Amino acid sequence: MNRRYFITLAFIVIFVTVAGYVNLPDNPGLNVGIGNARLVRDLRYHLGLDLQGGLHVVLRATPAEGQNITSDHMEATRDIIAERVNALGVSEPIVQLEGTDRIIVELPGVENPDEAIALFRETGELAFVNLGRSTVPPIQVGGLVEGEQYQRLFTGAMVQSAEVGFDERSLPQINFELKDEGAVIFEEFTSQNICARAGGVPCTWLGITLDNTLISAATISSTISNRGRITGSFTLEEVRDIVIKLKYGALPVPLEIAQNRTVGPTLGQDSVDRSLRAGIIGLVLVAVFMLIYYRLPGVVAVVALLIYALLVLGIFRLWPVVLTLAGIAGFILSVGMAVDANILIFERLKEELRRGRTLRSALDVGFDRAWTSIRDSNISTLITCAVLFYFGTGIVRGFAVTLAIGVIISMFTAITVTRTFLYVVVRLPQFRDAPWLYGVGETQEQSLAPRQTPPQQATEP
Repeated sequence: MNRRYFITLAFIVIFVTVAGYVNLPDNPGLNVGIGNARLVRDLRYHLGLDLQGGLHVVLRATPAEGQNITSDHMEATRDIIAERVNALGVSEPIVQLEGTDRIIVELPGVENPDEAIALFRETGELAFVNLGRSTVPPIQVGGLVEGEQYQRLFTGAMVQSAEVGFDERSLPQINFELKDEGAVIFEEFTSQNICARAGGVPCTWLGITLDNTLISAATISSTISNRGRITGSFTLEEVRDIVIKLKYGALPVPLEIAQNRTVGPTLGQDSVDRSLRAGIIGLVLVAVFMLIYYRLPGVVAVVALLIYALLVLGIFRLWPVVLTLAGIAGFILSVGMAVDANILIFERLKEELRRGRTLRSALDVGFDRAWTSIRDSNISTLITCAVLFYFGTGIVRGFAVTLAIGVIISMFTAITVTRTFLYVVVRLPQFRDAPWLYGVGETQEQSLAPRQTPPQQATEP
C-alpha cells in the first residue's frame, strides 16, 4: 500500500476523532479564539416544532387609511419577517402566507415568545433626525420625537449594512454603513454642525429614532461620510435587535396579532423513542445482512457505516441542522443510499474475483467500475435535493438538507473510507489468502490462485 493510503487513513482517524468529540452527550461546546475572532457554538441537536413544540403566531395586516394591500406587499412582508426570524437564530422556522392579509409564523423552541413577536411584527422604521441646538439633549432617550420642528434627514432605507460592535469601553454599539445617497446627506449635515463645546455654546444634536422613539442622541465631533456608529446605554440584546431591523428593513404594512399560542410537540416522547428504536433495529438487520452475505467486506462496510453516522450527526450539531420528522426521514434514506454504494462496490469486487483477477487487482477494478454508477445516482439525488430546497419551504427544506448532507458523506465513506480500510486489510496474509472471506463460493476459489501453464508432453520425432 502506497503512502497516499496511509495519509488518507490518518485523515479518517482525525475526522472520526473530531466527530466523536462533537457527538459527546455532555459536550461543553466550542469556544475557540484565533486572534480577534472567536467561535462560540453550543453543540447540541436542534429539534423542530413537531418534536419539541414552540410558538405559533398568526399576523394580520392592518393598513393605514387609504393604503391598499397587494400581493406584492404581503410577499415582501413575509420575506422581511423570514429574514428577521432567521437572524434570531431560530431553527427551522416556518413563515408562510395565508389568504390575502395573513402571515403564519411558527418558531420551534422559542424561549421568550414576547421578544420574538415584538421583533418581527414591528415596522422597525429607523430615522436620523435633527433635534435642534441646545446645551443638553432636547429629548431624553426613550421619548417620542414628533412634530414639524424635528427635521428628518433620512430613514433606515439609506443604510447599506449594519452589524454589532463594541466601543472603547467594550460596550455594545451599532456600526453602520450608508448608501451613496445617504452618505452625501450625512456628510453635508455633519460638516455644518460640528460641535465646538467651548464656553457652553449650544450644539446641534443628532437623534436616531426607531418607530419615532429616540434610541440615541449625540453631538457631532467630526464630519461623517458613509460610515458611523450608534452608541448609548444598550444591552447586547437591544443592539442585536436594532441591527436586525436595520439590515432587513421596515415592513411594507403594519401587522397585528390575530392569534398567538404556544404549541406542544405533535410527536410525544413515546413516539420519538419508538422511531429511534425502529431505526436502530433496521440498522442492525442491515449490518447482519452485510456480514453474512459479504463477509469481510461486510465488516468493513459496517465500520464505514458507523463512521458515516458519526460524521453526519456531527455535522447536524456543528451546522446546526434542525431535526424534524421529515429531516430524520431524509437521514434514514441517506443511510440506505450509503449501504447501496457499498453493495455496488462489493458486487463488482466479486465479479472481478470470479474472472480470475488477483485480490488487489479486483479491488482496483471493482472500485473504478462502481464509481460511475455511484456518482451518477448520487448527483441525481443532489439535484433533486436542490430543487426541493429552492422551491420548498419549512419541512420540505429540512428533508432536502439532511438528505443532501447524508448523500455527500455517503460518497466519502463508500469511496474513501471503505476503499482505504480494504486496502489495509488485504495487506494481511491471513485475509489475502482466504477468498471465501470475500463472498466467493468454494467452486470459484481456484480462480483466485495463480494460473499455471500445464507441462508440455514430450513428443518423439
